[in-house]
Amino acid sequence: MPGEIVTVGAAGLKAAHVDRDHAIERLRAAAAEGRLTSEELDERVEAALTARTFGQLAALTADLPESDDGVAVIRQVTGKVRREGAWEVPAVMDLRPAWCDVTLDFTQARIVHPTLHLALDMKGGALRLITRPGVVVDATALTLQFAKTKLRPDASPSPADLREPLLRIRLTGALHFGKVVVRPARRFGR
Repeated sequence: MPGEIVTVGAAGLKAAHVDRDHAIERLRAAAAEGRLTSEELDERVEAALTARTFGQLAALTADLPESDDGVAVIRQVTGKVRREGAWEVPAVMDLRPAWCDVTLDFTQARIVHPTLHLALDMKGGALRLITRPGVVVDATALTLQFAKTKLRPDASPSPADLREPLLRIRLTGALHFGKVVVRPARRFGR
């Protein structure tokens, strides 16, 4: 994805067979959608089969979008992922990053559904939600293991937001060895 930064330390972690298999599945799906030519597919599959680190695998799929059956999916291993600007907020997002920071900035996002279900299976890293007035975050169903959540006091919903928020974000699933930070946009910058 454009603008992603892979950290050298985490990118150097050894990849397992299952990690290579997952990368190859994504490459084949991208080829089936017409995103890769057969030559590109062959080159990338060969590179995936011999990849030794997460960084090498991430480089093979960095320019490919992820989505499964209308569900926005983020499965980044190491590095950073940002959704910002006028991105369209889906009804469901499946977040499965490992040792990766994910930032979802809702300040200019196009909100087309009243609810966003964020299903997490996140290991390491941080999930940052940058909100705007009318965005309410519910993290009560999130399971934490050696992890924490931080909802800034000014990010808490007002009574009006509880009645009819612009967007209700529901966090479910599990977060291991990481953190979730929910905060409003800063006055000067994000």
